[in-house]
Amino acid sequence: MKSLLEKLKIQPVNAGACFGPDGWLMDSKGKELISYNPTTGEALAKVIQAAPETYEKVASSAQEAFLKWRTVPAPKRGEVIRDLGNALRELKEPLGDLVTVEMGKIRAEGHGEVQEMIDICDFAVGQSRMLYGLSMHSERPAHRMYEQWHPLGILGLVTAFNFPVAVWSWNATLAAVCGDTIIWKPSSYTPLTAIAVTHITNQVIADHGLSGIFNLVIGSGRDVGELLLNDKRIQLVSFTGSTKIGAHVSETVAHRFGRTILELGGNNGIIVSEKADLEMATRAILFGAVGTAGQRCTSTRRIIMQKSISEDLTQRLAGAYKQVRIGDPLKPETLMGPLVVNTSVEEMMEAIQQAVADGGEVVTGGHMLPELGPNFVEPTIIKMPAQTEIVKKETFAPILYLLEYETIEDAIRIHNEVPQGLSSAMFTDSVREAEAFLSATGSDCGIANINIGTSGAEIGGAFGGEKETGGGRESGSDAWKTYMRRQTNTINWSKELPLAQGIKFGG
Repeated sequence: MKSLLEKLKIQPVNAGACFGPDGWLMDSKGKELISYNPTTGEALAKVIQAAPETYEKVASSAQEAFLKWRTVPAPKRGEVIRDLGNALRELKEPLGDLVTVEMGKIRAEGHGEVQEMIDICDFAVGQSRMLYGLSMHSERPAHRMYEQWHPLGILGLVTAFNFPVAVWSWNATLAAVCGDTIIWKPSSYTPLTAIAVTHITNQVIADHGLSGIFNLVIGSGRDVGELLLNDKRIQLVSFTGSTKIGAHVSETVAHRFGRTILELGGNNGIIVSEKADLEMATRAILFGAVGTAGQRCTSTRRIIMQKSISEDLTQRLAGAYKQVRIGDPLKPETLMGPLVVNTSVEEMMEAIQQAVADGGEVVTGGHMLPELGPNFVEPTIIKMPAQTEIVKKETFAPILYLLEYETIEDAIRIHNEVPQGLSSAMFTDSVREAEAFLSATGSDCGIANINIGTSGAEIGGAFGGEKETGGGRESGSDAWKTYMRRQTNTINWSKELPLAQGIKFGG
């Protein structure tokens, strides 16, 4: 562990966990935060969290840096992100390993998360030359109308533990090429990965003679989080987390007329038709439900299967689950690591108990694995007679509920009868069924797939969901527009002053 931290320039004990344009800040009033390894329960390192005075220093400096950064041409801003992508390429292995050690996802997923950072850097570089506005025809003679996009300001970025570095990159790289500066508050479960990323960005922007673009403030939601939400200097807050806290974020930021990107809960379902390739469906369900130990917002949580193939699919899934190797996520043969904290284990066990009380039957799993460590569990499949309240609730753990349907209309109704609306999928070889699922009367989610699972979104498409998922969009497509302000311009190059709509005013 020590050598891993040294590769990423992290000291075992950090004097401060707050970075601004003036460098790392020592906060004598900050509370101590310990980062734990969820696999073993051992303490990894200590950081000192930011106090209000330190937050104010960072926010003021970020605002000052924005005034300069917004004047840098967007393609030049893209060059900074290109160098960031190259720096991440060089440090992909140690940073990916740190994600695995601190968060608990398997090594392949940890490295894949850093690759996602690299990919979004490439995307943002290209986007820096494509911040397009529209040109419109004016109804008035000798007038030109167009729109353009300007930098917005400071982005307040609050990320979750399950993707401790990738979600930062989705937001920060695009915001940076759009001309914004960033204040990042990471999860208190994963402070070391945030510090490591900040060390990397420090060096990159220093090489360009810059400072203050990427800023870090580690602290609790009660302390640092509330300051960030109520700070009028922060034009946009991007929040990834629970629906409950997301509602508070939305209300608080809206009260001061700020903007939000909300990436909240997911209760992702897959409809499996009798016309599906069941072998392919089984593989997709396994990855979606077991990957990251069920701790993705896109994790597969519900299978809605046609009654005629119910028994077959259930047996296939039970057999696949028994082959899942659980253990140390750094070992290449491991397919599932631990949950991030023991409270997640408790919540999973409570959900299983409630599902059984509601008439559910445990097909496989359902137990803790204390012999492996404090946060290990068996991935669990529960066959439910109906979609009860516990099924409609997102439990951030590897629980998969099996439900049956008769007709495609029933399947879509069951699928949409949950408050969340992030990711969805259907397995079928029927064009009619596929088109019904993707139609306006089909899936009500922000992501809808055919013959692939609910997890593993590519960075080229906008990521986000509807209903209690929050409506935010990040990453690809035109998500960049959220980080900018739109301005409509009209230029009169005539010697007359005609009014729109043919209005005559005065003599």
